Amino acid sequence: CADPTRALLMTRPAFGGNIMATLMCPRTKPQMATVRPGVMKRIDKDETRKGELIKFDVDFTEADMNVEILEVVKSDKKSVDLTEAKLIVSGGRGIGGPQGFDMIRDVADALGAEVGSSRACVDAGWIEKDRQVGQTGKTVRPDLYMACGISGAIQHVAGMEGSELVISINKNDTAPIFEVSDLGIVGDVKQILPKLADAIRKYKASKATN
Repeated sequence: CADPTRALLMTRPAFGGNIMATLMCPRTKPQMATVRPGVMKRIDKDETRKGELIKFDVDFTEADMNVEILEVVKSDKKSVDLTEAKLIVSGGRGIGGPQGFDMIRDVADALGAEVGSSRACVDAGWIEKDRQVGQTGKTVRPDLYMACGISGAIQHVAGMEGSELVISINKNDTAPIFEVSDLGIVGDVKQILPKLADAIRKYKASKATN
């Protein structure tokens, strides 16, 4: 954001992610900051505003590039990009291990949702990097975000706090994730998730027969 002095104010995690620090460079211009996709809400188009197109020819060749492309690998798209998902069920270290994502996937399948993850699970090798939500992962704004066994580190919250509805399950009743949750369930995800998946399927089946 910009302050009255027209300086650019940049907010980012600091001291290991324990606080959010606002940085300012008052003596140096031009100033520039980068943000990841999904961080800001899309604004409505203003049809009354007009801009001027300026043609600028750039003399740039491959010899000027400092990047060398070694290989292009096509991604295997087996699931929807998290930034486009309307429903997300995410797992954290509290699910116990890579096998814990079987429970996460079961609930996600019952809901018709995508599977997400905290950084801790990705770093541990429990799930793929493209499933990571947070400061160093994807920024998401789904209609429903379920955080299962996720403590709520500031880096993770930065990537999902814009969700319409946040439901969290954690056995620690003081977990920071509850501070950004619309509904919090204190309990063991290993006991709750199987029952939740079963309840969702039974509910959908009853609605289909009515």
